[in-house]
Amino acid sequence: MADEFGHLPRRPSRILKATIWSLQGLKAAWLHESSFRLEVYLFAILAPLGWWLGDTAVERALLIGSMLLVLSVELLNSAIEAVIERFGDEHHELAGRAKDMGSAAVFVVMVNVALVWGAIVLPRLF
Repeated sequence: MADEFGHLPRRPSRILKATIWSLQGLKAAWLHESSFRLEVYLFAILAPLGWWLGDTAVERALLIGSMLLVLSVELLNSAIEAVIERFGDEHHELAGRAKDMGSAAVFVVMVNVALVWGAIVLPRLF
């Protein structure tokens, strides 16, 4: 968060506060977003598998990083949805478009996961 004086150098206390706010966001996503929980479960299963299947550090980073990207985009999508819901339940074209675009962003990074895993793992199977 910016303060009234602009962006001051980070001190340990400010870094601690930012960490606490981030953890609160993760907790909120876990408690209120079933899609996020499902993606965390999949990550918990696939991340060790990705570590094992990756032959190099780059392959491991791609396999695991692609899944971390899904979690990040899901958090952003959930934030967009929360802000839209804050303003009411009535249908609005722009609100619907924003929710659809957030969902599409999650879909795109999931396609990325499939491509990365397919490019790295499939050649070893055939």
